[in-house]
Amino acid sequence: MFDLDAYLARINLPARVTPDAEGLGRLQREHRLSIPFENLDVRLGRGIAIDSASVFAKLVTAKRGGYCFEQNRLFMDALTALDFEVRPLLARVWLGVEDTPPLTHTLSLVTIGGRDWIADAGFGGSYAPVMALVDGWEAEAPDGAWFRLDRHAQHGWMLSRKGDPGSTDGRGTGADWMPQYSFHETEVFDADLALSNHWTSTAPGSRFTQLTIASIVLPHGMAGLTDRRYHRRAGDNSSDAEITDPRVYRMRMSLMFGIDLTPEEVVALELF
Repeated sequence: MFDLDAYLARINLPARVTPDAEGLGRLQREHRLSIPFENLDVRLGRGIAIDSASVFAKLVTAKRGGYCFEQNRLFMDALTALDFEVRPLLARVWLGVEDTPPLTHTLSLVTIGGRDWIADAGFGGSYAPVMALVDGWEAEAPDGAWFRLDRHAQHGWMLSRKGDPGSTDGRGTGADWMPQYSFHETEVFDADLALSNHWTSTAPGSRFTQLTIASIVLPHGMAGLTDRRYHRRAGDNSSDAEITDPRVYRMRMSLMFGIDLTPEEVVALELF
């Protein structure tokens, strides 16, 4: 059985949220502020289990982070315990690609009072607010970026973003709408999630087998580590630095993301 009290303590929520759109938005926000996005176990060759018990043990009990298949599994289990109607979707991430990408991302479809909403506790590159599944729906994120949902003739729905202050990763600034990911409302089964998770965590072409990534949402921005590059943005302010000392890497990982690595684990990441 899902330990809702332990989960709420992990995300620093003192009480249950109401089962409405406002409650859904608050739960997603606190989850992203508290549980880091990271792929360390992929890079350390440990594999990624996405069953409910394994995800809870890692992200809640052990106070680690995880990537989308872990984050949204935990988030959906929490929503179910809070009496939300929720099911998973699979998405294609369009950042930095030219050809149609594979289904390497999962998010949640939540139905509240007959209206569908999308929620996503596990997209590491940005923070999209909870959004109604309505053509042309727009929402502003706390860091000032805007998100929009549009019907797409071939790919179902497209989530786009514009206005990312201080972006250095090709995701767009100013007035450009940059595609983030697309998805269909097709029913997704555990076997589909298992297949996509396996490819994402093992394929040579996956960015998660090539890069060591950690990130956390900040009240008005995001902080991240990509290999040895530390980047932080908050509102209009941003900073970038290269970490050259493994001891500094361990300290940054602990202080910023709450992840305590041993010296041996840092060596195994082969970053220095």
